[in-house]
Amino acid sequence: MYYPAMRQAGRGSDARLLKVNGIGKAQVRPDIATVTIGVVTQDQSLEKAQRENAQITQQVRDQLVAIGIEEDHIQTADYFIFPEYDYVDGKQEFRGYQVTHSLNITIDDISRTGYVIDTAVANGANRVSNIEFSVKSPYENHQEALRIALGHALANAQTIANTMNLNLDQTPVKISEVGSPPVTPFQTFSKTEVVGAATTPIEPGMLETVAQVEAQFQYFP
Repeated sequence: MYYPAMRQAGRGSDARLLKVNGIGKAQVRPDIATVTIGVVTQDQSLEKAQRENAQITQQVRDQLVAIGIEEDHIQTADYFIFPEYDYVDGKQEFRGYQVTHSLNITIDDISRTGYVIDTAVANGANRVSNIEFSVKSPYENHQEALRIALGHALANAQTIANTMNLNLDQTPVKISEVGSPPVTPFQTFSKTEVVGAATTPIEPGMLETVAQVEAQFQYFP
C-alpha cells in the first residue's frame, strides 16, 4: 500500500530528508472459529465402512444443525479411503479399510466452540484435527495497527531531530507501507485425536495484527 506525498520536498535549498520506520501492533479478540471434525470408521468390507461412516456423519450434521449451526457452515473438508495392512512374520496381511470423512464447521459464536465439539463427539465424531480462530473484519484491526505505526514513525523522527538539535517538519513528504497486504489474523491449535472430555474447554485468547510503515520527513539545521 502506498500513500502519496503530502507535501513536496525541496522547499528550501538546505532541506534534508530523514527516513524512519514505524511499527504498530493491535490486538483483537477473535469472533469466529473454524473446527475440523472427522468421522473415522474401519471394517474389512469397504461397503460397510463407507455405510457406517455416512450414517455417523449424517448424524453429526443433523445434531449440529439442531444446536444452531447453519447448514452452509458445515462443509466437507476431506474424504479418504485407505486399505490397512498388518505385517506378520514379514508378510503383509490385509486387515480392512479405513474411511475418514472430515467436516469444516464454522462457528459464529466462539463461546460455543467447546459445546459444538462435544456435540459432534457425542454423536460419533472421533477426530478433531484443527481449531482455528479469526476475525470477521480483519481490516478494521489492521487500520488500528497502521495508525499506531504512523504515530511511531513520527515519534522516531522527532526523537532523532531533538537529539540532533534539528528542526523537523512533522508533515511527512512520503509514506509507504512496508510488507505484504494485510491478511486475516488467526490462531491455530494443534491436531488432536478423539476428544473425550465431558466439557471441552476452549480458550481463543487474543489475535495480533502488525503493520509497518516507512516515512520521510524534512528537517532543517
